[in-house]
Order: sequence, then C-alpha cells, then structure tokens
Amino acid sequence: MDAERTASKSATEVITWQVNPGRRADFESWAHGITTAATTRQGHLGAAWFRSDGADTWYQTMIRFTTADLLTLWMDSDERAEWITRLDGIATEHVFRSTGMESWFSLPDQVVAAPPKWKMAVVSFAAIWPLSILFNGLVVPAVLSWPLLLRASLFPLGLVPLLTFLIMPRLSRVLRHWLYSVD
Repeated sequence: MDAERTASKSATEVITWQVNPGRRADFESWAHGITTAATTRQGHLGAAWFRSDGADTWYQTMIRFTTADLLTLWMDSDERAEWITRLDGIATEHVFRSTGMESWFSLPDQVVAAPPKWKMAVVSFAAIWPLSILFNGLVVPAVLSWPLLLRASLFPLGLVPLLTFLIMPRLSRVLRHWLYSVD
C-alpha cells in the first residue's frame, strides 16, 4: 500500500540538455556529479539519463521525487543552482514540466512539441493492449481470490513503471518519424 501511495504522489521533472560541441565528456562527468548530489536529497526516487540516437549534443533526464514539494525544493536549491553554474560553456538546460503522457513522447535530440494526441493514443494503445492480454491471461487467474482493491492495484503498479521506463521510450523512438511527421 505504501508503494501505491508513493506512486500516486510522486513528481517527475523532465530536463533536456543541449551540449556544446566537443564538451560531451565534460557534460557526462557533470551529469554524474549532479545525479549523485540529488540522491542525497529527501524524497529522491531516481533519475534516468538518455542520450539521443546519432547526436552527441542532446541529452534528457527524468528526475523523480516522492512529492512535488520535495522535487521543487531540489530544483530551487542553492546546491542545484551551484551545479547549474558549472555548466557554463558546457551545456544549456531546457526544463519541461510534464503534465501527462507527453513525457513518454518527447525526443531527446530535439526540443519539439508533443505529437498530436490521437497519435499518442494510438501508440499508447499499441503498448498497453498486449500487456493487458498478458496480465489477464497470466496474472489475473492467480489472484482471483484476492480482494478487489488489491487485485486492481496490481495492473497499474506493474504497468506504469514498465511503460514509463522501458516500453514507451523504445516505442516512441522506433515510431518517431510517424509521431512527429506533419499531418
């Protein structure tokens, strides 16, 4: 139950970094340092870094905290501000506050708007439908005797992290030309 409460309250910040040419190694060293610093903060749940395919100049990070307040404390902290000043001449920060599924569809190699909602719905359906079939075929029969609320919590607790960190980043990368094509 605590994991369910944490998942419902957690906050994510998506940040895109444009790295100056020839400064990739400096940036990666800096990224390791700021990530290590963030792990010491109360409520830190993790950070995932992504480098764009075929481009050394764009990176993206998703940082999660247990609450929006704790995330804001880190983002507005003097310690983080000091880390950001160390980026001078290395990279530029672009903060994207995620309000929904659009963070599943952002491209780290470009700062672009989210794709049309109908395309996000199609890709989300393509990702969720097979997982739903597997879940209903493999997991549901084993937990039929469990109370409804406990049974119902299994699907989102398993599905959301799987979609967010594994399936959607890969699927959106594979389908990026279609997702971001002009209609």
